Amino acid sequence: MRFFKNPIWINDDLLQIENYDSLNENIFTSINDRLIKITSKKPQVSIIISAWNEELNIIRCIDSLSKLQTEIPFEIIVVNNNSTDRTQESIDKLQVRKFFQPIQGCGPARQLGQEEALGKYILLADADCLYPPKWLNLMIAKLKRNNVVCVYGRYSFIADTKLLRFKLSIYEFLKDIIAEFRQWKRPYLNAYGISMGYLKEAGLKAGYIQHKTWGDDGRLAFDMMKYGKIKQVKAGNARVWTGYRSLMRDGSISKAFLTRIIKELQRFGTYFRKEKDHDTKTSKNTPHSLEENLKALKNKIKF
Repeated sequence: MRFFKNPIWINDDLLQIENYDSLNENIFTSINDRLIKITSKKPQVSIIISAWNEELNIIRCIDSLSKLQTEIPFEIIVVNNNSTDRTQESIDKLQVRKFFQPIQGCGPARQLGQEEALGKYILLADADCLYPPKWLNLMIAKLKRNNVVCVYGRYSFIADTKLLRFKLSIYEFLKDIIAEFRQWKRPYLNAYGISMGYLKEAGLKAGYIQHKTWGDDGRLAFDMMKYGKIKQVKAGNARVWTGYRSLMRDGSISKAFLTRIIKELQRFGTYFRKEKDHDTKTSKNTPHSLEENLKALKNKIKF
């Protein structure tokens, strides 16, 4: 983990572009030149990206994937999840396989992606994330181990002048510790589409939830546990980087930190026992906001 600055491989020039009209067409030429050289029509790995209103972020994401350092043949599949901005325009200018899913939600989009995938292995990537050069190799190396059906990696937040790296690293440190407890009995809780891989055969058997809801990735991972183990990829050079907009759901990093602590206190005891088998397609999500988590915690300990 980097405590004071972002990795040097991150394309700062692309990050600084604030609107679509500021794009230089040469950006697409540069990305596509790399994609033509590195992607394959007979892939072992299919990288699937669900994109909803990510007209700029999808370009940044594909730019990072075009710089992967690997000898493993792979393809990139982008599923436009009914975007209303210029996401489709971005995708059309990139040398990737592209599909359209009108049913809103990452689950339906990822299901379409895995059904169209040519690879034996699936890697999930998020449209608003950046991927380090060794990411594919490290994820697939762990996935190819005996009796492993699913893997997940760690992630960090991209700092800027508004939110410094050392503040974000404190939150990430807590998040990584929690992941260690979860891995023991409930590893599927760590499996996020931001950095996740699995055997396509198992993914097709399990299937994604087919409506818009949070946690489609973890639900799939839970259902795949009957076919093998879920393992964590801890390597620092496999760590994915993303913006911190999700942390601002409650308004500030301090509130995000407090929300996380309260949420983990609610369910910490569950990390030491296996989840009972249940229907992941209909189960409900845990609260997200600070207020919801506080209310749930008070009810649990009967203040």
